Amino acid sequence: MYAIIELNGDQVKCEKNDVFTVNHIKGQKSKTLKVKEVLFGKKGNKHYIGEPYVKGAYVECDILREKRDKKVIAFKYRDRKSSQSKIGHRQDLTELCVKEIHFE
Repeated sequence: MYAIIELNGDQVKCEKNDVFTVNHIKGQKSKTLKVKEVLFGKKGNKHYIGEPYVKGAYVECDILREKRDKKVIAFKYRDRKSSQSKIGHRQDLTELCVKEIHFE
C-alpha cells in the first residue's frame, strides 16, 4: 500500500513507516500531522485516483525533528568587471515518518 501526497508544494510517494523530509512546516504545534491532500493511492489491487484529491483519504505522519539542509553556495563572477558576489543559503526542513494511510 502506498500513497502520493501533496505537502508544502511537493509531491511525495510514501508507504507505511517511510521517513522523508519536506520544506519546513510552519505553525505546527503537535507532533502528529494529518495530510488530506492525497493525489493517488494503491491498496492491494485497488487504485484510488484523485480529481484533484482522493475523497475521504488521508495520511497520518509523526514529526520526528526539524533540521537544516547542507549549505548551498551561489557564487557570481563578472569577467573584466572586477566584481563578484558569494551568498550561502541553508534550507529549513521537517523530517516526517508515515504512521498510517487511510482510504475511505
